[in-house]
Amino acid sequence: MKNKLSLHIAMATCTTMTIAPFTHTFAQSENQPSARGGLEEVVVTARKREETMQDAPVTVTAISQDRIQKFDVSSLEKIAAISPQFFVGRSSNGSGAQMTLRGIGSSSTSIGIEQSVAVILDGVYYGQGRVLNEGMFDLAQIELLKGPQSLFFGKNATAGVISLTTAKPTDEFEATIKAAYETQAEQTRIEGVISSPISDSVGVRLAVRYSDMDGGYFDNKSTTQPYNAFDVATGNIVSDTAPADNRDAPGEEETLARLTVTADPTDDLSMTFVAAMSESEVTNSSWNYTHFNCPGGVGGLNPSLRCGDNFVITQNRMPSILANSLPNARSNGDLFNEYESTSFTANIEYALDNLTITSVSNYQENTNTFGLSGDFQSFPTATFATEESTWNALSEELRLSSDFDGKFNFLLGILYQKTEREFDQWVATAGLMNSLAPDPSLVHVANQKSSFTDGETISPFFQLMFDVSETVELSLGARYSDETKESEFVHPYNNPGLGGIWRTNEVAVGDQEFTEWSPEATLSWQINDDVLGYVAYKTAYKSGGFSNSGIYSADFMGGSESDFTFDPETAEGLEAGLKSTLMENQLRLNFTVYAYEYEDLQVDFFNSPTFAFITLNAGAATTQGFEFDTEYAPYAIPGLSVRSTVAYNKALYDNFIAPCWAGQTAELGCNTTVPGTNGTPGQDISDEPTAMAPDWTFSLGINYDNTLENGWEYGISADALYTDETNPSAFANPYAQRDAYTTLNASMYLAGVDRQWQLQLLGKNLTDEHIVSGVVDGPSTPVAGGEYADQLGFTSLPRTVAVQLTYRFD
Repeated sequence: MKNKLSLHIAMATCTTMTIAPFTHTFAQSENQPSARGGLEEVVVTARKREETMQDAPVTVTAISQDRIQKFDVSSLEKIAAISPQFFVGRSSNGSGAQMTLRGIGSSSTSIGIEQSVAVILDGVYYGQGRVLNEGMFDLAQIELLKGPQSLFFGKNATAGVISLTTAKPTDEFEATIKAAYETQAEQTRIEGVISSPISDSVGVRLAVRYSDMDGGYFDNKSTTQPYNAFDVATGNIVSDTAPADNRDAPGEEETLARLTVTADPTDDLSMTFVAAMSESEVTNSSWNYTHFNCPGGVGGLNPSLRCGDNFVITQNRMPSILANSLPNARSNGDLFNEYESTSFTANIEYALDNLTITSVSNYQENTNTFGLSGDFQSFPTATFATEESTWNALSEELRLSSDFDGKFNFLLGILYQKTEREFDQWVATAGLMNSLAPDPSLVHVANQKSSFTDGETISPFFQLMFDVSETVELSLGARYSDETKESEFVHPYNNPGLGGIWRTNEVAVGDQEFTEWSPEATLSWQINDDVLGYVAYKTAYKSGGFSNSGIYSADFMGGSESDFTFDPETAEGLEAGLKSTLMENQLRLNFTVYAYEYEDLQVDFFNSPTFAFITLNAGAATTQGFEFDTEYAPYAIPGLSVRSTVAYNKALYDNFIAPCWAGQTAELGCNTTVPGTNGTPGQDISDEPTAMAPDWTFSLGINYDNTLENGWEYGISADALYTDETNPSAFANPYAQRDAYTTLNASMYLAGVDRQWQLQLLGKNLTDEHIVSGVVDGPSTPVAGGEYADQLGFTSLPRTVAVQLTYRFD
């Protein structure tokens, strides 16, 4: 079939390559060790046409199916663990994630912000941060595109794209089962795959994964605390306790399933249908919030909490009076997070003589529900909250592409997407209660939020390609975005003891429409058979939005719409590269240099004077740097490959009056106000680094596969990644600064003849680094002038070691 080579990638390395589209045929299921050495040639269709990896003028880091299996790369966080310049911070509320690439990303505290790093799963756009919980297993390939990507990948990809392609049915019957055990979290995982043709033209693949933790990665050292509720209606005090919760976190239980059906009824028509579901539950929505820096080394609310680079949290169960009244709370007071999602994708491709019509249809929905400790510390009369948010999206993308023999080819397409988000939250704080509340579920609620956003997108795009000469190609293209969003926010109930801080039953409305052209141009020159040079002008656009998880303060200025809405984010710049394959296909050297300017970065923060979460547009920022990737696979040592990356990136705010960090004084730079926020104290952090923007990153990876005389196979892989010092704070808080670190991941395996069985040992973050990929000031932390709030980091996993056994039934 035409696109078979797009996914038939027998590579045991991570290299620089271009992206294949969502195709569906695999001739084999496992990548075998190279028998002859040398680099593998990969045919891809990054520009929606087939071309070899080194002939495509696009730079991207790719993770092959073999490496995915060797390192169990089955989540966005695990992709970040082996990818220089890419960071993922899992957060408890808001969007659920802070994903950053080359120092450009989106804040996590607002559910209304779509990610600047777009996630594409089987050709479908997923822009919500909760995509972290999707079932990213049984994958065929992963690609990481850095910098603005507007033309081919849906929308909103101002910082880059993570594109994942799931495995498709095999040409012959195959069934595999994997059993794994991870020692740190005491996690057991079972995964099964059945793949088979059921006729000459139809194939089926079913993949199921279940995992359960008896422990966790983080120690919860909370202690029982008093909780005294003050009834504003009677003046009485109701006494209770918030029990200690000493379960290790996250204690995850997860079930994932995916059914894929392919059909090729004629030589010209191919179809792929995918149905997937994900269910996961953890013991705590904020299970990875560690206090890595606190004044005096102890928690500001809990002096028994020792802050520092440790994997320790202190978060209590809810007191019984809250557990039995707050909507969605667990009756036993357990903190939790539940995520459920389903998706359906249909990819249909029809080939004419010189034209191909492609249709990608998708429906996705998810529901996220949690109960959390809002102060993230064990202390008297803490804040607790419950939340339920839902998201669903229906999309259709149509493309028409040409494959003429002449000098001219084209691609035409259009994307349509319709979305709905609903958000409800109930917060209990300061021990406030009201026995005369209009509903029993609101007796202990201090603040209730309800919000929604309905969106619609129509986005046509095109690309024109001209062969200027036999060695020079010029491609021109653009995407037009037309988006509308209709939103509302209201506090249906506020405890009267709050004294009117927040507006009750006043509806904030946002009716928004955005339009934008995002052009792109690339000039490539095939210098000789082994070297390609290119220069590209790129732009990107991410639409504005509405702060669904904000707070409607009585002190807001400017009217209800302007208080909750924020403007689009845009990017523009240049990129140039050289791609070479040398030493008779043993050595690959790729070099990229780039410079991009970003306007109106979307940044979320807590505005303490008006008691509100607000999303700002942060003026301008620039990213500029270079990347040098190498891969060496010598003929003299078949099965050996060595890869490395050297990257330099300077990401700075050009113009940003940012909110002050908690405790910052005028002498420390808090000497102005943030525009448009009714007097929020501000600081000028122009020329300061953006969040998660290390200057230097280095990686070195070695892979070796071989076969014993008895036919058994063995292999070892190791990846080291150095990351320069970073600041996870979007507001240049010096107390959030993190030192440079080096991580090491390793894998080794022994496999039987034809890999019928395989025993594998997996080690991740073997240096046990405490990696913080996002930060917030500790809520309610008492701060004196010149001091600082507790720094709560979204912390990555500690050292993990797992053993895995795979058996294949033929």
